[in-house]
Amino acid sequence: MSNQIYFVYGNKEMEHLKRKDQRLGAAIERVGLIKREVNPDLFSSLINSIVGQQISTKAQLTVWKRMQERFQPFTPETLNKVDIETIQACGISMRKAGYISGITSAILNKEVNLQSLAEMPDEEVIKELTKFKGVGIWTAEMLLTFSMQRPDVVSFGDLAIQRGMRMLYSHKKITRELFKEYKRRYSPYGTVASLYLWSVAGGALPELKDPAPKNK
Repeated sequence: MSNQIYFVYGNKEMEHLKRKDQRLGAAIERVGLIKREVNPDLFSSLINSIVGQQISTKAQLTVWKRMQERFQPFTPETLNKVDIETIQACGISMRKAGYISGITSAILNKEVNLQSLAEMPDEEVIKELTKFKGVGIWTAEMLLTFSMQRPDVVSFGDLAIQRGMRMLYSHKKITRELFKEYKRRYSPYGTVASLYLWSVAGGALPELKDPAPKNK
């Protein structure tokens, strides 16, 4: 029996986006329902996001599995009992190990209360999460999406989102103003739109090419 949890959406969100945006609607029609795994445990998602910075997905999975096996239960209390070198020995840089140790201490010292984030609007959550050293806006937005499962997240800082927009709408560049226009159009189901933009960027519609100028 699978323990996997997926981002929940359905016909309501899909039909809304189809009405609001013809090109996105056509993509939704062809791609169908997307199953994207989520992890509702915000602490483990946060640490996993640090682990995954600037390394391949395969390397991230290997290190993450090792950490989960070594530190049980995977909680701030457990991680707080080990030194930075022990965290680093799982296969990450000393810098990342320092970030993880700092995050753990900040949570235990109640500098940031992860439980209280559930009641906050997205912008406040981003403000709180980026207090952690090693957590930028993009990481916070991915946590909003794949851990907290917020319904209206579209990340300007996500290169694949920008690529998906360029491909879907035939733009050479996505300016911030253009991005805001699309994000308004997708609201209040921006996260579902993001799932399809990632899918387009990943080649789900093979006839769509990226019109961005190639670097020579």
